[in-house]
Amino acid sequence: MRLLGNIIWFLFGGLVMGLAWWMIGLIALLTIVGIPWAKACFVMGQFTFFPFGKEAVSRKALHLHEDIGTGTWGLIGNVLWFIFAGFWLAIGHILSAIACAITIIGIPFAIQHLKLVVISLAPIGMTIVDKEVASAIRQKEAEAFVQQSQNR
Repeated sequence: MRLLGNIIWFLFGGLVMGLAWWMIGLIALLTIVGIPWAKACFVMGQFTFFPFGKEAVSRKALHLHEDIGTGTWGLIGNVLWFIFAGFWLAIGHILSAIACAITIIGIPFAIQHLKLVVISLAPIGMTIVDKEVASAIRQKEAEAFVQQSQNR
């Protein structure tokens, strides 16, 4: 089912938005100072091409420690990202979601575009994993929260 969803997605919206991510990544790469954002653009662009069966998660939650993209520098990077590119990618995903939602068949694709809106606003510090891994991360975080609540 994921394969079929990804093929339909790619043909009817994923290709255009994935190329938009890659185009912004190339622009960021050309500026030299934008190289960290370019890497995120290429990762998220690939995710935009074939999103079904995958999910974006925080690298901090995945690796259980902060890195340069999940700390203060990541926050600053995401603010700069939002100003220069994130807002525009989010608008593209919102317009694509509206176009998909017009038909009943397109509603799952509209939902996927809305998930990509959130990622396009702040992609620094995120990574793409399989849905099963993302589910395990959420389960582990929930268990840690319960354990922490019981220790109070």
